[in-house]
Amino acid sequence: MPKLRLTQQHLDRPPPCPPGKRRIEYCDTLVSGLYLEVRDTNAYQGTLYLRHRNAAGKTAHTKIGTSQDLSLGVARKKAKQLKAEIANGKDPQAEARQRKAVPTWNQFFEDSYLPHAKQVKRTWKNDADMQRLRLSDRFGATPVNAITRQSVQQFHNELREEGMAPATADHHLKLIRHALNMAVDWGLLTNNPTAKVKQFNADNQVERYLSEEELQRLLKVLKAHKNRPVCCAILWLLATGARVGEALSAEWTDIDRSRRTWVIQAKNSKSKKRRSVVLNDVALSVLDELEARTRHKPQGRLFVGKRGPLGTINKVWYGIRDKAALGDFRLHDLRHSYASMLVNAGHSLYEVQQALGHSDPKVTMRYAHLSKDSLQQAANSASDAISAAMAK
Repeated sequence: MPKLRLTQQHLDRPPPCPPGKRRIEYCDTLVSGLYLEVRDTNAYQGTLYLRHRNAAGKTAHTKIGTSQDLSLGVARKKAKQLKAEIANGKDPQAEARQRKAVPTWNQFFEDSYLPHAKQVKRTWKNDADMQRLRLSDRFGATPVNAITRQSVQQFHNELREEGMAPATADHHLKLIRHALNMAVDWGLLTNNPTAKVKQFNADNQVERYLSEEELQRLLKVLKAHKNRPVCCAILWLLATGARVGEALSAEWTDIDRSRRTWVIQAKNSKSKKRRSVVLNDVALSVLDELEARTRHKPQGRLFVGKRGPLGTINKVWYGIRDKAALGDFRLHDLRHSYASMLVNAGHSLYEVQQALGHSDPKVTMRYAHLSKDSLQQAANSASDAISAAMAK
C-alpha cells in the first residue's frame, strides 16, 4: 500500500499494477483513509474508496466512485463527508446491505409470493400466467422497493392501449397490489406504492338470460347430443344454478338422494364455505342418467368422460351453443338464467341469494329488475291496502 499525495494525474492515468499482483492501493496522505485501487484487469481506470472502522470495530471499505466519474477534489470532499457521518454514528454501508437484502420482483414472486398463493388461492395458476406473460418482463429485475406508483400506473395504462379488456388489465394491477401488500406484511416494504393506483372498474357485468325459445332449443340439442357426460353437466348447471367449477368438482359422496341435497365442499366453493344445494326433479333426473351409465355403484366425480373426470367442457359447449343458436351465451350465463327463473316465479331475492350461495346480498340485487310482474304485484298490494282503507 504505497502512501502518496494523490493528484489528478493519478486519476487521469492510474499508475500500473505491479507485475505479479492483481491489485494495488495508493493511499492518499492528505485525507486519511482515502485510497485509489488499481486492478490488473483495468489499467485505465481506478476506484476510489474510504477505509474506515464500522460499528463493530472492523475495517470496512466504502466505495466513493471511479477515477473516470470523479475528480480528485470531489472524491476528497465526499471522503470527508463520509468520515463526518461515520463519526456521528452513521453506517454508510447499511443502505448497500439493505439493497442486497431486498429481492427483485421475480425473486420475490417466485420464492415468496407464489408458494404462499398456492396454499391460499385456488386461482394461483392465473397469477402464475400473468407473471410469466407480462409481469416478469416488465418488473422482473426491479427490486420490490424500487417499484413506483408511476411505473405501475404506466404499465396498467399500456395494457389498455394494447387492447386488453379493462377487467383483465385490472387483474394485473390487483395482482401487483396484492403481492406488494404481502411484501409490506413480511417487512420488505414500509408501504405499498400501488395503493392509490385506480382500477378501470369498467362495468363489464354481462346479464344474459335464456328466453323461452332459447331454452327450448337448448334442451332439444342436449337431449339429442351424443356427448352425454357434458350434456348432463350442462343440464345440471341449468337446474342448480351452480358455478362450472363447483359442478365439475362434485362427487357422489356429496349427494344425498333421500334429502334431495348436494353439498358443495368448501374447497370447491368460491366463498370457501361449505354450502348445500336443494336438488329439483331435473337435477335428480341428471343423477338418474349418470347412474344408468355406470356398471357399478357410482363413485368419485359425478361427471366423467371417456378419459376420466371432466376438467373443462368449453369446447363441447361451443358446439352445443351453435346448434341451439344461442349466440355468445356463456356457460356461466346458465347460472344467471337459473336465477331469473326463480325471480320470475315470484321467489324473493333472499331465496335467490341462498340458492346461489351469495355471501353478499348486493350481488343478488343484480336480479332485482328481472320480474316486472312480481314488482307489479308488490305495488298492487300497497294499492289494494290503500283502496281498502279509503273505502271504510
